[in-house]
Order: sequence, then structure tokens, then C-alpha cells
Amino acid sequence: MTVEAVVFDVGRVLYQWQLSHLFERIVDDSARLDFLLSEVVTEKWHFEHDRGRALVDMVPERIALYPEYEAEIRAYATRFNETIPGPVPGSIELVERLAARDVPLYAITNFGAEFWARFRPTAPVFERFRDIVVSGEEKLAKPDPAIFDLARKRFGHDAGAMLFIDDNAANIASARELGWQVHHFSDAAKLEVDLTARELI
Repeated sequence: MTVEAVVFDVGRVLYQWQLSHLFERIVDDSARLDFLLSEVVTEKWHFEHDRGRALVDMVPERIALYPEYEAEIRAYATRFNETIPGPVPGSIELVERLAARDVPLYAITNFGAEFWARFRPTAPVFERFRDIVVSGEEKLAKPDPAIFDLARKRFGHDAGAMLFIDDNAANIASARELGWQVHHFSDAAKLEVDLTARELI
């Protein structure tokens, strides 16, 4: 089926994301840093915010478990933009090329609502997008099929007419099962080849 619209993930597709990028700046001890990232401020714990839990609940709860890491936990809550070093090389350029051809652009992102509110104003590329489904706002997160169904209804295209681009294999599998066309993202060069083959750029 012809692709009518392109739907991007955000983290690690359009923008780099790594918790260590913040904490390597503020933790000098390598053993402490390793424990922090593996046990305290982990991607698994962070995913609770992506799914809709408020920081006002998450942060005190975590500090109670790891009081000796209070400063780092509070830094996670207040300096989250520093976990995003910048765009994934080449990806923003592909968005611009799609936009130049008037390809409808959308996004589905696992992103905490509070963090999204801070990050979104720093990234003008999202002005190119007609709609963005944010997991923390909807309290639904990929790979839950419900977030894809919500996006399909909001975006106004059949699932099979949309190309969904994500770096996470579970998210790709969920979208494929629902009939979406998919691209499992690894780098912008391979995505460029796929978009060119589909005559989207």
C-alpha cells in the first residue's frame, strides 16, 4: 500500500537520549555512577514517567529507597534535557526533506508529560509535525497496541497507509501486528534508503 503519512518515534530516532549523558557530568566516582545507572535512575524506572506517573510521586519514593543518591535523583527530575545530547545524525534532515514534499508527518513517543513540556520548545523541528502522541500525556506507552490505535484515530489515516519508524523492536512488532508499515531504525542512512525506495523523498 502507498504510504500516505510518516510517523516517527522521537528518542533515539530523531534525538539522542542517554541518562549517562547527564550523570557523567555530575558523578566523578565510576563505581557510584555504575550503581546509579544500573540500580537507581534506570531506564526501567524512568519508563514509569513515560507511562504517566508524576514526578512528584516518583522522586520522593525513589529518594526514600536510595537516600544517599538524593542529589542525583533530583537532578534527573530538574535537568532531564541534559540527557538529550542533540539530534540523531541525519534524522532531522530527513524530516525536512519529507516536509519539503508535503508528506504528512506525525510522531508517537514514549516521553513523560513533564519532560516533554520542557523539551518540546527546544526542538523547532516539531513544527513540521501535524500531531504528536505523547505517552505521558495519554498514560499509554508503546508497545501497548492501545497507543497505536489512539494514534491511528487521531492521525486520520489507515494503519496500512502509515510508515512507523522506531528503534525499539518490541514497538515495531506491535505496530506491524496492527497492520502498520514499519521501519526498524538503526541509522539515518538506512532510513534514507528506505524512504527513497518508497519514493517519499
